[in-house]
Formats: sequence, structure tokens, C-alpha cells
Amino acid sequence: AYGHLHPRMHALPLQPVPAPHRRDDDPRPTRPMASECLPADPACGRDGTPRDDVASFSVREYFLRTLATSSVVETSVERINDLLTRVVGVPEKSLLTNEEFVFSSTAVVATLIGYYVLFGKRHRKKRERLAEELRLAQRQVHLLEEKLLKARAEDIIASTPSRNEGKPREIRIFMDGAFDVMHYGHMNAFRLGRSLGTYLIVGVNSDESITRCKGPPLMCDEERQTMVRGCKFVDEVVPNCPYIMTSEYLDHIFNTYDVDYVVHGDDPCIVDGKDVYASAKQRGRYRSIPRTEGVSTTDIVGRMLMMTKDHHWKAIRSGGINLGSLKDGNGERSDDDADNEILSQDDGDDLSVLTAEHIGLLANQSKFLTTSAMLRSFSSGVKPPEEGMRVVYVDGAWDMFHCGHVKFLLEASKRGDYLIVGIHGDSVVNKRRGGNLPLMNLHERVLSVLGCRYVDDVLIDAPMDVTPDMIASLRITEVARGSEFDDDSTDINVDDRFRFPREMGIVREIKSPSDFKLQNIIERIQTKQAEFQSKIERKKRAEREWFDNKYQNGNS
Repeated sequence: AYGHLHPRMHALPLQPVPAPHRRDDDPRPTRPMASECLPADPACGRDGTPRDDVASFSVREYFLRTLATSSVVETSVERINDLLTRVVGVPEKSLLTNEEFVFSSTAVVATLIGYYVLFGKRHRKKRERLAEELRLAQRQVHLLEEKLLKARAEDIIASTPSRNEGKPREIRIFMDGAFDVMHYGHMNAFRLGRSLGTYLIVGVNSDESITRCKGPPLMCDEERQTMVRGCKFVDEVVPNCPYIMTSEYLDHIFNTYDVDYVVHGDDPCIVDGKDVYASAKQRGRYRSIPRTEGVSTTDIVGRMLMMTKDHHWKAIRSGGINLGSLKDGNGERSDDDADNEILSQDDGDDLSVLTAEHIGLLANQSKFLTTSAMLRSFSSGVKPPEEGMRVVYVDGAWDMFHCGHVKFLLEASKRGDYLIVGIHGDSVVNKRRGGNLPLMNLHERVLSVLGCRYVDDVLIDAPMDVTPDMIASLRITEVARGSEFDDDSTDINVDDRFRFPREMGIVREIKSPSDFKLQNIIERIQTKQAEFQSKIERKKRAEREWFDNKYQNGNS
């Protein structure tokens, strides 16, 4: 009777399948398992005919028996039946059995797996496609805003009478703000504001007025004014402006600086329930520009708050990464590593450790979408050096572009006729400085440097070593570096980087005009970390609400 089976099947012991364990006092009638109702001969069906699927049937029965008799299944079935009896009132003969529970659970799991295999990838691809469409739509919105702004500028120029007959119209634009922790978003606002006229005047709010209206700024008057003066889109700077534009001060601006229009972003500027620019709007001399989406002081300070947490720096140090000094683009650094590394006082607290791998590069936190149109806008006016010009080259990270960078680039520009600034890529900066640096990604740093009036051109993702081919291609006549730049264990040796230009005798050291560096900003934020954290959270909520309302109302 068994001759047709595989030879190994003759050796399979056919043991009786025990019934699931039941308590002695369980009043429910015993319902036999399917395996107990099988005929004595496992090689025959219920009608006594020979079967060809004994092996597969035995595997299924073994699987069913193993699961049905497990303590997990028995406990689960017992609890489910108890619930059905007490709450729903299901008759005992209709209660769930171990086999039924195993069959239904297996069916559910198999269905979920099948759904994931058949439809999971399709849904993921759909999400990726929608994300790409969203990016393209955002870029299209940016282009349309630029076209709309250009059309508005043409209307303004056409409707503004000429001051002097026979001379081209000069439309003078006034913008003001705190410009604390100034970034490329502010520079883009200056660019958009100037596009509405021909001459841009920027008022910088005083420390006193900022403190009175919104709390003390991170940067002092001189530092903020230096950043604004260093922007190539700004023609004139007015210091010590009040935070709130009163009618009296507007009269002073209109009369003293011969201003035609006051310009501000299209996001509301409310202080103590009052519109800061209400007076200018009443006069009909107010114009708005679209806000640069994806970047804000709130976002950048938020990145710094992530970096300055004690446990974060402690984790980097304990993980074997020596951050060394936080050097900036002007080549300055602190010689004491302990001054630049923020370590936890409690070295035994490992519960809050976050490493660089957990957070990733802080530059990757950016939500800004860099388009070729934006790069072209910032590159407007860039021309190649003319024959015979003295070309000066300087490179660096230029992370969190600040007043120390601006002053250094001013001094470097005085060394020749044409200044090229090399900007290292994110991976190069991270290799040199470690941790989660850079704060800002390559595109953000490129826009920041391009917006500086002392820079003639930039070298994007500049190589670490200055090679002979690079010197010849860019026609470099001098390579400048900061006087206080020094080597440490996390940096590539300076002599190796500048070996070729040094052999050519074209390396020059520039005395750094400022000791301001990224570490100064970080320390200021760290001293008021709790205050800034709550302030950042409030501003982020307000920004999200504003953007949601903007797009829901179709005002993009």
C-alpha cells in the first residue's frame, strides 16, 4: 500500500496528535481536532483510497499541532473565549478553538505579506513621485514669483515720475530690519527689494529698540551693520533705526533719503498687536516681496541648538572623534581645544548620548531648495577676470557666514583686482571639523559668499589642495590665507595643501582683521539655550501657520 511513497516516508513515525490542554473543571464539551478524526491509516483518505500528499499533509499537521498546543495560543484562545462568553454571550459550542485561531492568524499574516509584496512598492513609488512633483511645483512657484516681481517692478518704474528731466528714473527703495544672524535669506530679500527700484537703502534696527520689542539680539549693532554693508545688493546703510516705523520716522526717511517706497516681506510684522508698517501702507508707499522659503533665522538657530547640547558634544568626544577647534573661513581658531568643545559635567550619564550618526550632518536639516534660477540671480554681474588682472584666491568652509568672514574678504580683495573664493564641500568640511558640521550645506554657503560685495567669483566644491593645474586654469597670481590659521589633529596639514603655490612663491598671509568666529555665536546661544529653545518653538509654530494659511488661501 505504501510502495508509491518516497522511501524516506516509510521511516516517518505516525504518532497520535494529543488534544489541546484543558482544565479539569472546564465545563465546555470537548471538540476533537481535525487530526483526531483522521482514519488510522495516514496513507488513505476518508474513503479508504490511497493518498499522494502524505508528506505535505504531515508537515501541515505538524505545523498546526505545534502552534495549536503552544502556551501562547492556548492563553490567547482562553482569554478571547472568556471575553466572548462574559461580554457577548456566545454559546459554548460556538467558541473559538485553538485550530481556528491558528488558521485565522495565519491567514491574516499571509494576507499582509501578500499585500506588501504586491502593493507596497507601488505605494512607495507613488509617494516618491508625489514628492518629486512637489519639489517641481515649489520651483515653479519660485519662478512665477520672480516673473510677478519683475512685472511689478516695471509697473513701479513706469508710474514713478522722474526727478530730473532728461535723466533716467531713480527709484529709491527702503528696507529695514534687525538682521540678527544674517543669512542668504536676508540677502535674497535685499535682491528682491532692489529689483523694485534702482537704489536700495537698508536701515538696521538698534540694539535698544530690538531689546525693547523682541528681546536682546545675538549680534551687536556693529556686527549686524557690517553684514548688511557687505551685501552686494545694498547701496546704503542707515544705522540705529527704530524697530517700529512711526509716522514721524517715516517722514524723516522719505525726506532725508528721498525714498519712494518702503519694502518688506509678505509675512506680517506685528508688535504689540500693531502692524509695524501701517503708516507706510496708509501713505500708499508700501510694497511687499515674497519671503524666501526654506530658510529663516529660526531654522539656523535651531540647528545651532542641536549642536550645542552637552550630551551631543560629549558623545562625539567619547566616540573617538576629536572636533578640535572650530575654525572659520578667515583662518582663525582657538588653540585650546577645551574652549571649543562643550563637554558634559556628568560623564556617567550615558542615557542621553546622541552621536553624530544619530543626528547626521546639521547641513542636511536645511529645507531650502536651491534652483539654478536662484544661483543665476546671485551670480548676476559676475564676469571673468580681464587680461592682466591680479587674481587672488582664498578658500575655506565659510560656514554660517558672519562678520568675521566679511572683514577678512574685504582685506583679501585689497590684495588684487579679482577675488575668487573657494568653498569646500560638505564632506571635506566634516572631515576637517568632525561632528555634525557644517551647519549649512554647500548650496547655502555658496549663496552666502556670492552675496558678498567683495567677492568676484566662487569656486564651488573647491579641492582641498591648490594644484598647479588649478592655478593655471583660474589664472591665480596669489593665494591668501589667514595669519592665525594653524594645524591640528583634525585638519589636513597646511603645508601639504599649499605646497605648490608655496613653491611658486605666491602664498601670502593676511592679518585677520577680526577675532569673531563661529564659536562666538555658539557660545552666545549656549548661554541662553533655554530662552532660545522656547523662542524658536514659538516662531516655528507661527511660521508653519503662516505658510499653511498662505497656500490654503491660494496666495502663493
